[in-house]
Amino acid sequence: MAQQRKTENIVIVTMDGMRWQEIFGGVDTALAHNEHFAPEGQESLKNFGADSTASSRERLLPFFWGTIAKQGQLYGNRSEGNLVNVANRYQFSYPGYNEMFTGYPDTLVNSNDKNYNKNTTVLEYINQQPGFKGKVAAFSTWDAFPYILNMPRSGVYVNAAMDSIPATTPALTLIGEQVRLSPKYLGGRPDEFTYMAGREYLKANHPRVLYIAFDDTDEFAHAGKYDEYLKQAHAEDAMLADLWHTLQSQPQYKNKTTLIVLCDHGRGGAGLPTWTSHGQDVKESGQIWMAFLGPDTRALGEIKTQQQVYQQQIAATIAGLLGMQFSAAHPVAPPLTHVF
Repeated sequence: MAQQRKTENIVIVTMDGMRWQEIFGGVDTALAHNEHFAPEGQESLKNFGADSTASSRERLLPFFWGTIAKQGQLYGNRSEGNLVNVANRYQFSYPGYNEMFTGYPDTLVNSNDKNYNKNTTVLEYINQQPGFKGKVAAFSTWDAFPYILNMPRSGVYVNAAMDSIPATTPALTLIGEQVRLSPKYLGGRPDEFTYMAGREYLKANHPRVLYIAFDDTDEFAHAGKYDEYLKQAHAEDAMLADLWHTLQSQPQYKNKTTLIVLCDHGRGGAGLPTWTSHGQDVKESGQIWMAFLGPDTRALGEIKTQQQVYQQQIAATIAGLLGMQFSAAHPVAPPLTHVF
């Protein structure tokens, strides 16, 4: 039987390939002092460094540590024995997003190829429920998401990569023109345009579930640009703050919406050249983190309990926050009940 919750809407944001080391420790000083990875390392240390990891992480990610850590819950600080991992063996993007949204680390999902996902995502399940049909949407920087979320079958609206922005309001029209005319430094539209399009779509169409998928932290990391990776993480933290302010300023969403922030995979460890990479052959790639903020989530802050949780538990948690029990033709891992 469905349980009554205060949460009526869900907003999910993913920061692709964002390491737990920076989330909980701030600037990796070994990388910041490495001129190969951080030619502007002194500037990065000036902007985001500090005498303690606690201070550095607050400077790098002020919304995480000024708001989520005070009003919500943060999981994944391995220094405290709080372990969050992917359950899939591959430890890269498509298998991670499949695990995240289906609750099932399917061994057959083993590449980033643009194949329509045969598994059922929790977004597809929610889109089929009364009151949610046509009220589930996703905006992504990466062009694989129409396939990961199986847009044709699921009915979930997915606007990805260089898709045209729906010109239904003056703001969305302007964002579409900016995307069309802006330089494509990383080969597609920047995360900030993905965010702005998602935010304006939310204001205009009032979806019950909105997913915003950032990608540029992973792109800068793969390029070995640690300075840019830090700047991007800081910028995405500011977007999260703006998003939360937007939600709290709208009657439909204020005190009725849970924000979930997480990543699809980890990457090589602190101070190591392998920080640029991930996958089953790169140690620590399966180490991730997750954050929750909303009316049903107790303000426990940084979780320091020694425990092991997995990415596969997110799908059922999303449904559970809406008072639903996600089920599919494949196995679904149980929810993270502490989030309730």
